[in-house]
Amino acid sequence: MAGSGGGTLVQRIIDGVHRQIASRALQPGAKLPSIRSAAEAAQVSKSTVVEAYDRLASEGVILSRRGSGFFVARQGEPLSLADIAPRLDRAVDPLWVSRQSLETGDDVLKPGCGWLPPDWLPKGEVRRALRTLARADDGALADYGTPLGLLPLRQLLARRLGERGIHCSPSQLMLTESGTQAIDLLCRLLIAPGDVVLVDDPCYFNFHALLRAHRATIISVPMTAEGPDMAAFEQALIDRQPRLYITNSGVHNPTGATLSLTTAHRLLRLADRYDLTIIEDDIFADLEDEPAPRLAALDGLERVIHIASFSKTLSAAVRCGYIAIRSDWLDRLVDLSIATMFGAGRLSSELVLHVLQDGSYRRHLQGLRARLRVARGETAQQLGEHGVVPWIEPRAGMFLWCRLPDGMNAAQCARRALDKNIVLAPGNVFSLAQSATGFMRFNVAQCVGPGVFDLLREVLVQD
Repeated sequence: MAGSGGGTLVQRIIDGVHRQIASRALQPGAKLPSIRSAAEAAQVSKSTVVEAYDRLASEGVILSRRGSGFFVARQGEPLSLADIAPRLDRAVDPLWVSRQSLETGDDVLKPGCGWLPPDWLPKGEVRRALRTLARADDGALADYGTPLGLLPLRQLLARRLGERGIHCSPSQLMLTESGTQAIDLLCRLLIAPGDVVLVDDPCYFNFHALLRAHRATIISVPMTAEGPDMAAFEQALIDRQPRLYITNSGVHNPTGATLSLTTAHRLLRLADRYDLTIIEDDIFADLEDEPAPRLAALDGLERVIHIASFSKTLSAAVRCGYIAIRSDWLDRLVDLSIATMFGAGRLSSELVLHVLQDGSYRRHLQGLRARLRVARGETAQQLGEHGVVPWIEPRAGMFLWCRLPDGMNAAQCARRALDKNIVLAPGNVFSLAQSATGFMRFNVAQCVGPGVFDLLREVLVQD
């Protein structure tokens, strides 16, 4: 039916329909473009579209209704984030970096991962809490938690937040299984497919993946050492009217930047002017010696929703996070929580409560901050010998956002590192604008182990 090369053109049309169904752009029952419209859009002949639609109909993917057109005939294929996301090299895109870090064994070095090594975490305190819980009543071990989560833990968290100037009652707190789940729930609450969401550039790469899963339209503004570029931020609000902004205002991931008070006030004024809601991800709060300004503290939880978890400082195996939110939004959030996870994880909450009540956790944090301070200095020195220079000197945290020597491509370094059993995090996985080709994020706690710098040296000098 199609001429020379027509088979390729037909397959292109077929593949395009499959991708739209997989990404939910075409829902079951949705009408496809007419043959004429599809041909004009794809710049092919009408006969090419006819053949493609005939093949799709024979597969049962679409059906023809006489006089009405063509329609999606079956349930959509499973959502594929890889089909929605920009087509990066699969070896170094955000989801692949995460999978390499999570799925590989202890023999693989992970300077690109986002968590502390096990021997940096308070395993003794966790073991003591587990022994205490083993003697607890049956409800703590076997029953569902309440939708809001364990009240004594929420009371303790409210006091801890108050120490940072974020004043809320326990009834404004809801426990979750992680910070990631907290953002997922809030996206379900606050946005619909196609809504515009603003992020920093660079930002934590899983923000991109989560927002794509919710089929949001993602835009970004450049990050500076004191927070987002405010001129670009305001222009994005004017031009695109985003409903939501997601950021780290404490220790920023990946840059290590901290929000200045001046930038925080300007940001909140703009949020009020343009009706913007902000999710403040504060997962690295306990790594700070002196807390940076918090948007939730300045805003009073009006436009800002504050989230955090304990995976970075206590245990990634103990899944417990929380959301601090204005009271009149909480009821709808609870309904979503019941629909998606039924009840909060009571056992994890009890364990976190026991550890936080123990004064040893605060001592652990003091030692951890000092250890990270030394690791940041040592890692910066070692990398600097090869021309790899931190963008800024962070005041806290586990990350160095580093500029590679001129001409060095971070993605190529990451691909080469995988061959040597090293997982790295090249800059563009954090950058929606793909403007960080020459940057790399290094986890300093994962860099100080035996042999790490020797292998990194091999990777960094061969580009």
